[in-house]
Amino acid sequence: MRQAATTKKTPVTMLAASIAIALQVMSASAHAQQAAAAQEPAQVQEKVTELDKVQVVGTYRASVEKALDIKRSEKGVVDAVVAEDIGKFPDLNLAESLQRIPGVVITRDAGEGRNISVRGLGPDFTRVRLNGLEALSSVGSSDGQGGTNRGRSFDFNVFASDLFSQLIVRKTASADVDEGSLGATVDLRTARPFDYEGFTAAANLQGSFNDAADATSPRFAGLVANSWADGKFGALLSLAYSERQTLDEGTGTVRWAGGTTNGGFNANSPFKPALAADVYAPRFPRYTLMEHDQKRLGVTASLQFKPSDRTSFSLDALYSKIDAERDEKYIEANGLSKSASDGKRQILVRDGVVENGALVYGLFDNVDIRAENRHDEWTTKFTQLSLDGEHRFSDTFRLTGKVGTSKSDHDNPVQATVMMDKLDVDNYSYDYRDNPNLPEFDYGFDPTNPAGFDFSVVRLRENYVTNTFDTGQLDFEWTLGPAFTLRGGVQAKNYGFDSSERRRTATETIVPTFADGTKHMPADMTMLASLSGLKGAPGTWVVPDFAKIAELFGIFSDSGTFALSNYAPSDRSVTEHDRNMYVMGEFGFDIGSIPVSGNAGVRYGRTKQTSSGIATASGTPTPVTVTREYSDTLPSLNLVAEVTDDFLIRFGAAKVMARPGLGSLTPGVTVSVSGSARTVSGGNPLLDPIRAKTADLSFEWYFDEGAMVGLGLFYKDIESFIQNTRETMVYADSGLPASLLDGTTATVNDEFVFTVPINTPGGDLSGFEFNYVQPFTFLPGFWSDFGLQFNYTYVDSQIQYLLSNGTPAQKEDLTGLSKTSWNTTLFYEGERFSGRLSATNRADYLIQVPGTEVGFNSAVNGVHGQSGTTILDASLRYKVNEHFELTLEGSNLTNEAQESWVANPSVQLPLEYSKTGRQYLFGVRYKF
Repeated sequence: MRQAATTKKTPVTMLAASIAIALQVMSASAHAQQAAAAQEPAQVQEKVTELDKVQVVGTYRASVEKALDIKRSEKGVVDAVVAEDIGKFPDLNLAESLQRIPGVVITRDAGEGRNISVRGLGPDFTRVRLNGLEALSSVGSSDGQGGTNRGRSFDFNVFASDLFSQLIVRKTASADVDEGSLGATVDLRTARPFDYEGFTAAANLQGSFNDAADATSPRFAGLVANSWADGKFGALLSLAYSERQTLDEGTGTVRWAGGTTNGGFNANSPFKPALAADVYAPRFPRYTLMEHDQKRLGVTASLQFKPSDRTSFSLDALYSKIDAERDEKYIEANGLSKSASDGKRQILVRDGVVENGALVYGLFDNVDIRAENRHDEWTTKFTQLSLDGEHRFSDTFRLTGKVGTSKSDHDNPVQATVMMDKLDVDNYSYDYRDNPNLPEFDYGFDPTNPAGFDFSVVRLRENYVTNTFDTGQLDFEWTLGPAFTLRGGVQAKNYGFDSSERRRTATETIVPTFADGTKHMPADMTMLASLSGLKGAPGTWVVPDFAKIAELFGIFSDSGTFALSNYAPSDRSVTEHDRNMYVMGEFGFDIGSIPVSGNAGVRYGRTKQTSSGIATASGTPTPVTVTREYSDTLPSLNLVAEVTDDFLIRFGAAKVMARPGLGSLTPGVTVSVSGSARTVSGGNPLLDPIRAKTADLSFEWYFDEGAMVGLGLFYKDIESFIQNTRETMVYADSGLPASLLDGTTATVNDEFVFTVPINTPGGDLSGFEFNYVQPFTFLPGFWSDFGLQFNYTYVDSQIQYLLSNGTPAQKEDLTGLSKTSWNTTLFYEGERFSGRLSATNRADYLIQVPGTEVGFNSAVNGVHGQSGTTILDASLRYKVNEHFELTLEGSNLTNEAQESWVANPSVQLPLEYSKTGRQYLFGVRYKF
């Protein structure tokens, strides 16, 4: 980023100088010793990193036990997932591993975990640190899944879980942890050579089969590590590679829309109930078929140097690359989405059924039908390099430093769609009555026959998103007595976000003719798309053959009518220079016979934020840059009372903040026409951060080895919130210039969804978590080899939402919040055979408030929501000998569907429905 260029080296320079000073002082003070009475008390100073040395056997039960050790040793509310051994993380995906933790739920893309929410707070409110440094990764997706990630949410599917040894979720704040999170801070840790005793090598090879795609793909993970010079120097290298093919098939409506006159239909329609102004119909009733092909490579390397017992250095590198291709095929009645005279207004409704203001069955004449084929290619590369240094000047004073840089580059050079239309079709019908998610369509003609279709649209896009972090920090730790340690430090972070897009310069409806001089689609330029796992009619339809059309007309030539130019409204960037300092005391004391320990401190952060984008001034797109500064003082307190040796009570309180979403900060407006989606997004670079006060109270009983039962209560007073207000209107009524629609298929008479972010009053969020873990060692015989993990979370919130004009709309839960979620795992650990069966559930949650559709024959504002899911996974392992192990795993064994809807208290109507199939993996693992 140009704005950051002059200060980019500040964190690096700061830490380099600090380490140099530390090394000079080290030589003069290496032999200084303090009195034994001033030695550091173990119960105050013990760190999670030291717990990595716990001696456990390589079993799943041992990993559960180690995770509980981490939880128990912390002062705040913390949960962890630990790899039971090299390359043996419980799940194939980081997000799917994190969902085993109480209060954590995930969203999926192409059947794989992508983002997480913690205690009802969505992905934008969770900060992620890799080896102690904040990082951000972005990937691409379909339009229905939000497209390319241009926000603060971390896309976990960039990384293979095999690269990591430990995941820690910090649910309460402390002064020494980076600010910016309302939900949680997630620490991801890769392996280091000193984690292992001497030479270690392991490899895991699997074949992965997806039953929907009927395809088998390879998956490999390997690690080699060693240490030399009596443990003073170590090196580690790990690699993970996987391929994945999935099939995502279903149906959709995009949304439901009405019309102010005659419901938007032709006034001469024979079916008179459809002429009511508040009758709603699906805008894009369609079948959807998405074929996803993905390749992912990850590499970690680590060097550790420990010249003395007082000094150590760690150099860590992480590289990950994910390449994906996605083909999306649709057939839809796009005439229902057109507001011009040649669209919905020309449609005659011959028959229908209206339920609660919605036309759930209709028989129509003069309907335009569209078949389309979209091809996407994208790549995300993530790199991180970090250096840690530590020197203990004496038994009471320690200095640590960290410097690092990370970069996420998302390139989407191909996002192209070809379409063909058949106009004015009679006898078209849809029927949502029997099953809203599996409607029956009758197109009035044979949809497998390309006759009558004309080549209509070529849409070309390129998208690019870059996120960078440069971080430096210096921390000290000073033991002032047997029960008090003072900690403090300074940190500098430079964050940069860049987004750009190129689009076809010519209007998308300008398409070439075929050899016969017409746009009639030749049969040899089409192909069939078929649904395999969904019932319905017809289930098979014709689409343009993307590859043949692309080759015939050279649509990727970037010349002539297929030339691309910069799309100014998508040019935006944000830079943030964060400067932080903190001081914190760690203490221990007794209340009667009860030991109490904890920490109290304050963190001060100053943010200088620069947002750049394109604003529309007097009808002319104009570059605009807005700079602002704000600061936050964030006190925190964490207490742990050891009522008995096995029963702990924790209390935490803090002020926290989260910076506004990146998309919300863009000055000006962005007009987007992509498929069925027509949106105008306005930014607000002067948005205040989201701030909250939090309190936690938890009870933990460690009643046996590797066993615990716990109850945690939490409360968040969200003082301010950021809401995207939405309103649907005809573009011509917005006052924006028609020139912003140049190069798109939209007209000024089309309806757009206008979105503007504003600060709103916020509201309360509260809930509880229940956690139970127990190996059944008390049972006789082989039953003692079983064990159980179970957790349950309840969250409730009340946020005041606003209409586009700023007036109160309704109070609802936060978007992305599932009121209930639970996870349970039954595991077995025998001498040779082991297995796990896991189920994960999250309840329904909202994805948009208020809904784009207002009313549904009611004065109540609607909402958009996502149905809850229950995902069932299983894993079986057989230990052949000390070196070889056979594995069999399955995920999403019930082929759970993803289902979204629009609703108010009187009606619920479908938006999108899809299934991605089951995944089975068989493999062999070797450990030297």
